[in-house]
Amino acid sequence: MAVLHSVNANPAGGVPKPPVGKARLLTGGVEGDKQRNLKYHGGPTRAVCLFSLERIEALRTEGHPIMAGTTGENLTIEGLDWDSLEVGQEYAIGDAIIELQQPAEPCNIIAGSFCDGDSRRIDESRHSGWSRWYASVAVEGEVEVGDSVILL
Repeated sequence: MAVLHSVNANPAGGVPKPPVGKARLLTGGVEGDKQRNLKYHGGPTRAVCLFSLERIEALRTEGHPIMAGTTGENLTIEGLDWDSLEVGQEYAIGDAIIELQQPAEPCNIIAGSFCDGDSRRIDESRHSGWSRWYASVAVEGEVEVGDSVILL
């Protein structure tokens, strides 16, 4: 069973996104979170950024100083088969429903999460199954740590 391990938001924008415990997912983004560059982040098809706790732990084993929220993800999820994610899948989390839109391209802003400063370690085109994901919000609602993450 997949569960929400961490909810992360930064009201000033950018990274890291510290844990906030719970937040409301809105069609325009995560309440209490801000993106600095709306050309690449945020908006209705990139309202929420997701990442896998297991991928974070594996990257830490490789020596990277990554933690939940340091790559800008809003939701860190534990127990979800990251290799099985596909565009269009919908997930219920708390009161919200999100729809996967696309893998999230890494950028130099998250370089500090990688021992060599190379965020391409989580680039989907180079390392399939290691990317963060962007999702839209189909149904707005509150999510909090410990909520189940259920494929619809």
